[in-house]
Amino acid sequence: MSTEAQTSGDAVYWDPYRPDLGKDPYPTYKRMRAEAPLYYNPDYDFYAVTRFNDVEACLSDHQNFISGRSDILEFIREDMEVPPGMFIWEDPPLHTAYRTVVMRVFTPKRMNDLEGMIRDYCARCLDAVVGRDKIDFIADLGGQLPGGVIGMLLGIPDEDRDAVRDRVEAALRTEEGKPMEMDQAAIMGENFEAYIDWRMDNPSDDLMTELLNTEFKDPEGVVRKLTKEEVLIFVNLLAGAGNETTSKLIGWMGKLLGEHPDQRRAVAADLSLVNNTIEEILRFEPPGPSVARYVANDVVVQGQTVPAGSVMLNIIAAANRDEGRFVDGERFDIHRQGPPHMTFGRGIHTCLGMALARVEGRVALEEILKRFPDWTVDTDNAQLSSSSSTRGWDTMPVFVG
Repeated sequence: MSTEAQTSGDAVYWDPYRPDLGKDPYPTYKRMRAEAPLYYNPDYDFYAVTRFNDVEACLSDHQNFISGRSDILEFIREDMEVPPGMFIWEDPPLHTAYRTVVMRVFTPKRMNDLEGMIRDYCARCLDAVVGRDKIDFIADLGGQLPGGVIGMLLGIPDEDRDAVRDRVEAALRTEEGKPMEMDQAAIMGENFEAYIDWRMDNPSDDLMTELLNTEFKDPEGVVRKLTKEEVLIFVNLLAGAGNETTSKLIGWMGKLLGEHPDQRRAVAADLSLVNNTIEEILRFEPPGPSVARYVANDVVVQGQTVPAGSVMLNIIAAANRDEGRFVDGERFDIHRQGPPHMTFGRGIHTCLGMALARVEGRVALEEILKRFPDWTVDTDNAQLSSSSSTRGWDTMPVFVG
C-alpha cells in the first residue's frame, strides 16, 4: 500500500515494520484514533489501541492484558520462554517480588542524588565540542551520557561503557521492514557475567553490589538473595533501558527545539521552563512509541470482543497526541499545562527509571543551552534509527551559533 493511500479514502492501515510509515506515523495514528480505535492488522495478527483512555485501561489491567509473554510484539508471537529475573516481562506474584527489589535500590532520591555526577559528565562531553560550528546530539552527548550514568550506578568501568551501549543498541536493531529477532544471549545478560563475578568478590558502593546482597521474599515465601542468573538479567535490563530510551530523548531534544526556535529561545532565557520542556518532549515523541500485551482472556474493547490469545499493541505515541485528552495535541508546546502523558506507562509496570530519565533530560538540556542557545537541524544528515520497539535518531547533527 502506498503512503498516499494513508490519506485517501482507503481503509486505514498500520504496519510497525514499514519504514515509510515509521518516518512520520502521526497522520496514520490520527486516522486510527478517528476511524479504527480498535485496529486489527491481519498480516501480523495483532490488535492495536490508539486513544488515550483505551491505552491507559489496557496498561492498567494486568489481569486481562499480561506481560508474562514479553511486551514486544515479535517476542509474544514467538511464544518465547521468559527467563526468571526479566521482571518487566513477568506477572504477579513474581513481578511484584522482583519489582520490590529494584524499587529498594532504584529510588527517586538516589536518582536525584546523582545530579552532580550527571552534570559533571554532561559538562565533560559538551566542553569538548565548544567552539565547533556543528555538533551531534547523539554522537556528542546522547550516545555517551546515559551509558555513563548507568555505568556509574552499576559500577561498570568507564572504558567498558561504550561496548555495553553498543551491545544494547545492536540487540534492539531491526532490519528495515522486518520484525525484530530475539537475541537470547542479550536477554540473559551474558555480557555482564565478568562484572558480576568481580563484584561478588569485590563489593563496592554501587547498584550491582546491592543487587547481589539485598534480600527479598519470593512468591514461595522464601526470604533469599537473587541468584547470579537473576542478577545478570536485572543488570542487563537496567543497562538496556537506561541507555536506549534516554539517548532517544536527547536526540528528540535536538530535533524538536531545533524546529521550534522561538520555544528554544524561551527556555534558554528562562531555565525554570526546562522541566516542562522535558515533559513536552516526552509527550510529543516518546522514545518507546508502543508496548505490547498478551490477551489472557476474552475482553471487550471499543464494543468489540478481542479473543484470548491475541496480541494487543498499545500505541503510546498515538495516545499522547489524543485531542480528546490533550488540547491541540498535535502541537508541540513547552508551555503546555494539563494532564500527564503516557510515556512511562501505567499500572504495575510503570517505568521504574522515569525519575532518572527526567533528571538526565533536565540536566542535559540545561547544560546544552548554557553553551549552545541556538541551533538549526542538519536535516539532510539526520538519520532515524531502525527499530520496531523504540523510535529516535542514530544521528542528530545541528549547526550551532
